Amino acid sequence: MAEDTETRPASAGAEEREEGEIADDGDGSAAAAAGRVSAHPLENAWTFWFDNPQGKSRAVAWGSTIHPIHTFSTVEDFWSLYNNIHHPSKLNVGADFHCFKDKIEPKWEDPICANGGKWSISCGKGKSDTFWLHTLLALIGEQFDFGDEICGAVVSVRNNKERVAIWTKNAANETAQISIGKQWKEFLDYKDSIGFVVHEDAKRSDKGAKNRYTV
Repeated sequence: MAEDTETRPASAGAEEREEGEIADDGDGSAAAAAGRVSAHPLENAWTFWFDNPQGKSRAVAWGSTIHPIHTFSTVEDFWSLYNNIHHPSKLNVGADFHCFKDKIEPKWEDPICANGGKWSISCGKGKSDTFWLHTLLALIGEQFDFGDEICGAVVSVRNNKERVAIWTKNAANETAQISIGKQWKEFLDYKDSIGFVVHEDAKRSDKGAKNRYTV
């Protein structure tokens, strides 16, 4: 993280919540508690986005079901949000949960994402919670040497697997992409190979794009 803190994740509230919904203790927003302690600012502000799986079943334009949840800019605000939203293993099949730098939308069409691509890691059902948390901590803590090249991350829940991906800005910057992929594997202690797919290649292919880079 940008600065050490004793703040640690706590268990989420006992009340049932809808997917993507932030719990409120009745005193205001879920992030209000951050204002009662000395805040630890992050280098960048980040926004959580949720892609509703129910919306995907209808004939709607791609991306129209993705909605911003909340923007945070301190360590305390992050934990107050993270501890009060569903973790990936609790999301319905078809859901996508994003965490992107503020002002960047998690869409191929976003000008900052348009020339980029993504590194992806797949795992079994219910196994992505730890990967997701450690990825978020590495992102908001600016642990990557080429952190400026990173747009954000997304966790996707599908029928028989879950996938965590990091989106980057410039697919042509091989040095940056390889560095990001290698460091991500180190942070997650992930031993298998992972691949980098360029967004433009993915858009042109109906059968899935080939990896541009592998580490």
